[in-house]
Amino acid sequence: QVRLVESGGGSVQAGGSLRLSCGASEYAYTLNCMGWFRQAPGKEREGVASIYTAGSPYYADSVKGRFTIFQDIAKNTVYLQMNSLKPDDSATYYCAADCPRVGWGLLKVADVRYWGQGTQVTVSS
Repeated sequence: QVRLVESGGGSVQAGGSLRLSCGASEYAYTLNCMGWFRQAPGKEREGVASIYTAGSPYYADSVKGRFTIFQDIAKNTVYLQMNSLKPDDSATYYCAADCPRVGWGLLKVADVRYWGQGTQVTVSS
């Protein structure tokens, strides 16, 4: 069982930035993917950004050009840098890891084996 621990959520005004972090209890290279999802009240959980051990990152259209996902393999940590935040970005953000059946593309909920507990991001206008 892989444990994922997120941090970095909080409240920010529109146009501001936040960086989320997710530390994994397993070596990052054993997990073929890591990613970030978000879920707003009354909405389904949606993929935001995905990264694979060998390959380019993928982003939801709504965050392209504003969010960046990157890893520090040595620290078993994945980050989500969020810039130019909008009120629509407000949600609980979840870290995700390991997707045995896929090797590319933006992750879907069904692709993921392990989840973090979530961290709240609130963007005020």
